[in-house]
Order: sequence, then C-alpha cells, then structure tokens
Amino acid sequence: MKSSRRLASARIIAPVARQLRVAGVLSVTSGLIWPAQAGALAWAISGWVTGEMTRTGIAAALFILGGVLSALLTRAAGACLFDAADRTIARERAALILREARARADVSSAEVAALAVQKLPLLQPWITRYHVAMVRVAILPLVLLAVTFWFSWVAGLVLLVAGPLIPVFMALIGMAAEEASRRQMVEVGTMNAMLMDRLSAMLDIRLLGAVENASADFQDRAEALRVKTMRVLRVAFLSSTVLELFSAIGVAMVAVFVGFTLLGEITFGSWGTQLGLGEGLFLLLIAPEFFQPFRDLAAAWHDRAAGLSVLAELEELDTTGRVAFLGTARETAPLRGPITLALSGAAVAYSDRILPLPDFKLNTGESLALVGPSGAGKSTTLEAIAGLVPLARGRITVCGKTLDEDTADAWRARIAMVPQTPHFADQTLRDWLDPDADEAALRIALELAEADRIVRRLPDGLDTRLGETGGGVSGGEARRLMIARAVLSRRELILADEPTADLDPETAQLVIASLKRLKDAGHSLIVATHDPAVFGAMDLTVEVGS
Repeated sequence: MKSSRRLASARIIAPVARQLRVAGVLSVTSGLIWPAQAGALAWAISGWVTGEMTRTGIAAALFILGGVLSALLTRAAGACLFDAADRTIARERAALILREARARADVSSAEVAALAVQKLPLLQPWITRYHVAMVRVAILPLVLLAVTFWFSWVAGLVLLVAGPLIPVFMALIGMAAEEASRRQMVEVGTMNAMLMDRLSAMLDIRLLGAVENASADFQDRAEALRVKTMRVLRVAFLSSTVLELFSAIGVAMVAVFVGFTLLGEITFGSWGTQLGLGEGLFLLLIAPEFFQPFRDLAAAWHDRAAGLSVLAELEELDTTGRVAFLGTARETAPLRGPITLALSGAAVAYSDRILPLPDFKLNTGESLALVGPSGAGKSTTLEAIAGLVPLARGRITVCGKTLDEDTADAWRARIAMVPQTPHFADQTLRDWLDPDADEAALRIALELAEADRIVRRLPDGLDTRLGETGGGVSGGEARRLMIARAVLSRRELILADEPTADLDPETAQLVIASLKRLKDAGHSLIVATHDPAVFGAMDLTVEVGS
C-alpha cells in the first residue's frame, strides 16, 4: 500500500502538484466561507423571531456575497483540477503510444488500446476529486469543530466522536475497493482482447460453424465483467451506507441537544450562558457541513481505487519485456550507395528463443524469395532487414554499412514494405497512395502494379475512401494497391510479406505480374512466401529455418 502511494505521488501527483495545491487552497477557502454564511442566516432568523427586521437586508447581502464568492472559488479550483487531469492523461497516453509504437511488447494490442482509451480516463476523477477532498478533510472539519466547541462543548464532543469513526471504516472498506477495482480493470482488458481476437477470426468462425460457441464465450466473459463491476458497486454502497449512518447519527444528536436546550430541558453544554436561538440555528447549520468533506472523500475514495488499478497496469506494462526497433523513426536523408544487402550469422531474440536468420546477399536490381514452413522466421527476417527487430548476434550489411542505430533511419528511407494484412487510413485513395503525386505518376504506378483497372471500377476513382481493411476491394486488389503505393514512395527495395496468401490462382498471377514489373522497372525485391509460383518468378531462393 505504501509503495503504491509513493508511486502515485511520484508519477501522477508530482508533475501537477502546483496546480493541485492551488486548487486545494481555493477549495478550502470556498469551504471556509460557509460558517460566515451560516452565521448571517442564523442572525437573520433570530432577528425575525425577536422582531429586529433591520438585520434581514444586511444578512441577505452577506449570504449572497458569500455564495457568489464561494462559487467563483469553486469554479477556479475546478479549472485547475481538470487542467491537471487533462495534462496527466495526455502525458501518460502519449508516452504509452510512443513506447508501444517503438518497441513491441508481448501484450495484445486490444489490451493496450483498452488501457489508452478506456482506462486512462479513470485517472481524471481521481485527480479532480480525491486530492482536493483529502485537503478539505484535513482542514475544514477541524475548523468547523473548533467553531462548534466555541459555542457548545456538548455539540463539539458529539462531532469529535462521530467524525473520526468515518475514516477508520473508509480505510477498511478501501482495501476491498482497491482489489475489486483492480480485478474489474483486468477483466476489461481481457474482454477487449477476446473481442479483437474473435473479430479478426470471424470469417474462420463462420466457416467452421462456431458462431454459437464464440457468442457463448463472449456472453460468459461479459457476465464475468458484470459480476466484477457489481462487486465494485457493492463496496461503494457499503462505504456510503457506513458514512451516512455516522453522519446522520451525529447530526441528529446535535439537533436533539439544540432542540432540548432551546426548550429549556437541557441546561448544560455551553460555556456559561445558555444557547439562544441564533446560536442553536448556527450549530444546526454547521453540523451537516462538518460531515460534508468526509462525504466528498468517500465518493473520491473509489475514484482513487480505480486510479491506482490503472496505475498498476501502467507499471506492469512498463516492466514488460519488449523489442525496440533500430533508429529514432525520424525522417532523414536516404543512405548513400547502391542497394546491397548481406546477412551474415544473424539471429534475433524471438520470444524465449534465439531465431537464426539465413545468410544471403542481394545486389541492386535482384529479386529474392524467402521460403520455408510457417514459424521458420520469414516475416521476422523481413523485419530484421528493415531494422524493426534488433539482432541478438551476427550482422546485417546495407549499402556497404552495418545496419545499426546510426544507419537504420537512412536505410528505411530506401525501402518500402508490403505487409500481408492491408491497412488503409481514413483518407481518399489518392492521398493514401501519395498526396504529392501528379496524375501521370499515379497512372504509371497503378499500371506498374496492375491496379489501374481497380481504380477505374471504384465509384469515385482515386477519391474513394476504402475501409480500414480495404472494404470495397478484394484481398488481391488491396495488395496491388499497396504495391502501387510502394512504387510511388520511390524506394528502391521492396519487402513483401506473403503477397499471394489466401488468393485464388488468377488473382495471385496478377499480383505476381505486378511484382515482376517492379523488378523490370529496376526495383530490388525480397518476398516471403509459401507460393511456388512466386519464388519461381524470383532470381534467388533462400530457405529459412533449414
């Protein structure tokens, strides 16, 4: 528990500590205005009873002025708090996305997305409510208790006994709340990962007739999330019940004491003179406000538990082993020299084993096929060539220089990748291909990739917006469009991962034809494939995993 508090202070609170302090001062100042308002109200009411109506105007003016001032202070405090929360969430989200983009971890992308989109916003109520509630509960009850003791030691004693019991029970319940929130956060991430997995395999699920089983699995996971969410709510209701019980008892005892004192049934409890109507009303107005900071803290206690659960996930993800790519991913001038590539004794650390890569050389204008069984390392070899995974041993030489941190960005400026799974951004096909290319360049690239007829068939031609996975075109058409994009990038080396996978023979031949035209146009090619027709069209064939 102590370590989690230190971690929260260092990572979440410290960067915005100044704003939180300002908000705390403003909020406490706003709370200190209430005793003055309560005094003005009690003074006015006692004046009505005694017939001194001249007090009314002055008391009303004081009450309204205090209300306006309190509202302005509360608004200023809220602005500081929400700005601090927005800054914190933006900082953590940017760090998360940057790190995951640069270094892959063995964590589902759905879980990372759930953390970035669904869970990080849970830090906002923690920052905007919990910290200022802690400041208020440390100051306002003590001030109101001192004011109460000034008028009546009995009323002060009632509040003194009832007040401290609330934090004790809150601390006991808070331990259960934190554990329940942690389990709920884990279930949210697991459910997102399961959803993404089922969506990506939806075609296979339907072909295998497993739709009902997949639906049942999802219902079970949803039910597990519901159960964990209800546990969090039960803890919240329990803590609220305990708080309201002690608050109600405390206020009721003060009300009973004041009532019987004004009736003359109780003649003790004040300092010398008996309580009058004004003093009694003042105590009745002060008593509920004594418990209000505890109410605010109880509400924010669950926000703190949820925030600590999110922080625990962030820390766990921080310590997860990951593989960083070479370079800085910044735009730089292309590496000089003719396109040459050589792998010598290279191997990468893949999961829990060392995966050796094949030795080969590629010269300018040559084409090469990487062949081998699934899992042999064909895709990993392409990633290593692009500097996306570091080597555990051996060497990759590009353009006569070692591929390392200093040369990776310049080397990537000369290569283009055609991934197995297409991905289209939310923009027109023209902008996705190349926003700076003219009509002639676009036409040449599309013809080279055997994709010109695809564009003519689309309803809006180059102004068509395709879905993220290429909705509106087939798999083979999407890959030919990706080849056209690689051509427009003016990169000399093209890396293609399984370009004919899952395609019918006729469509596969069109993709192969586009690759051959790329080679004839002077591009160098490296293709990872299972297809004999593909590696039969390449100059060289290299066995991976042999």
